[in-house]
Amino acid sequence: MESKAFKQHLLQELYAPFKNCTQCPLGTLGRTNIVWGEGDPDASLMLIGEGPGADEDAQGRPFVGRSGKLLTKTIEGLGIKREEVFIANIVKCRPPGNRAPTTLESSICMTLFLFNQIKIVRPKIICTLGNSPLQALLGADMKITKTRGTVQDWQGFKLIPTYHPAYILRNPPALKTFVADLAFVIEQLAAS
Repeated sequence: MESKAFKQHLLQELYAPFKNCTQCPLGTLGRTNIVWGEGDPDASLMLIGEGPGADEDAQGRPFVGRSGKLLTKTIEGLGIKREEVFIANIVKCRPPGNRAPTTLESSICMTLFLFNQIKIVRPKIICTLGNSPLQALLGADMKITKTRGTVQDWQGFKLIPTYHPAYILRNPPALKTFVADLAFVIEQLAAS
């Protein structure tokens, strides 16, 4: 089996027992779909956000709402197609009212899924989008304003934090920084 097909098979095996997951509270709080993640299972770049919003919950796909459109437009403008990356979130079910996931929800979901997704995909670079995934992976003391656009080490992976696209939609002047951070991610990818 070729690498990409084998990795896709491993991802499907990972998700199969959890089609109706209720391992954390989010599984019983009104989700429509579990949003596992999508993209190239053999991607060099993995983008990790916080959790599904309303559009993502409805479609069962990550980053498909306004934030997703901005993310897709930005990476494609920098020469990387959405299909060439793997996109996931720290939690796979929508938190009610788009609130941030609790520590318990994040911990359970990351242990069951995200850490395993990372092990299967084995990206060269992980780019976290926003404070929640940054803090979930690197610790609560990490701040996006101090670490964005820098290379961090996480369990042997290069991790580069940047703002969440939703933040950019609320703060348009930060778009330039967001684009520069993602350009830096792509530079690092080329150098890997």
